[in-house]
Amino acid sequence: MWVGFVVDIRVVRHRGELQQSHTVYGLVVSSRRAPLLLGLTRDRQGRSAWFSRTLARLVYAGCTFVPWENVTDYGDGEVHIGVLRKELNRV
Repeated sequence: MWVGFVVDIRVVRHRGELQQSHTVYGLVVSSRRAPLLLGLTRDRQGRSAWFSRTLARLVYAGCTFVPWENVTDYGDGEVHIGVLRKELNRV
């Protein structure tokens, strides 16, 4: 079943390691294609301004959050998940 387009990713930054690393913990998916949303809510230091948070609430309204553990396969421009759309949470 088609859920939508990946418009953003959510990551956790691991601090205190010799080399800083990140782990993907989920994807934000929208039925509307909007590549301009990537990186909307955070700056390079991982901070978000009040304006960005407010704008993100409006832009991401109706989006779906897909936890990374539900991703079964990815590649060739497609992401496959192992759950039904109705089991996912709205952002």
